[in-house]
Amino acid sequence: MTRKLFHEQLHRGTGSMEKLASFRIVICGAGALGSNLAVNLARMGVANLAVIDKDRVEMHNIGTQVYGLDDVGGLKSDALRNLIHREVGDEIISISKELTAKNVTKLLRGFDLIVDAFDNSNSRRLVYEEAQRAGTACLHAGLNGSYGQVQWNDVYVVPGDANDHVCDYPLARNLIVMLVALTSEASVRYCLEGKKLNLSVTLEDLSVNIDEC
Repeated sequence: MTRKLFHEQLHRGTGSMEKLASFRIVICGAGALGSNLAVNLARMGVANLAVIDKDRVEMHNIGTQVYGLDDVGGLKSDALRNLIHREVGDEIISISKELTAKNVTKLLRGFDLIVDAFDNSNSRRLVYEEAQRAGTACLHAGLNGSYGQVQWNDVYVVPGDANDHVCDYPLARNLIVMLVALTSEASVRYCLEGKKLNLSVTLEDLSVNIDEC
């Protein structure tokens, strides 16, 4: 392990860092949650990352996602791949495609963990059903108002699609950062210990909970 991850290695130990480096994660969605999560996991030592997102960076993404002004108009997954390579030197896999019923099995095959960070219920349902069918570990991260949760497929309920087409919704950056930290820790603990933690957080009272489902 190089010194670029020196402090994380001191925290988790060399053996854990070796496990993280070989653990294969695919992140579905490169928006507010997915883009920040990918960068965070890469800085924690997860080197085998893939990101699926068909969208392009828009100006209103700058405040909540990892992209800069120079990325506006470009594909999110490509911009994220380039950013992570510049920041930590890792080569992640960029998949600039829409996840559909036809390609979901192919795109999600071969990973140790699927993380669902999509912002619409149709895509979340595809991920949920494919993970169930294939028996692949799957973690869902989502936000609603001042509340965020991280749930494993075993207990997850796909939300309704009432707000799927609403773009102008409030999104608190500090809640995003908190939920990204919880999702990262849940992913790492599954990799290292096999634990499946269901977690939730509320921004107003800064309460973090381990949920019994």
